[in-house]
Amino acid sequence: MVQNMNVKKSSTLNLRIDPNLKSALKIAAEKDHRSLANMLEVLIIKHCEDKGIPFANTMQQTREK
Repeated sequence: MVQNMNVKKSSTLNLRIDPNLKSALKIAAEKDHRSLANMLEVLIIKHCEDKGIPFANTMQQTREK
């Protein structure tokens, strides 16, 4: 796992997606009691873990402290 202990702020990501996909994301987020941004982050983390893509999972590190 790649670790960068200097990361203190989150990064901004602007993107355009199909309105139907956004609606589905909103429903998924509501069912998990998450914001759209947090739901998208969770999905990206799961995808990276499933594909073996290394990254510093600051969400996991925060929970372990």
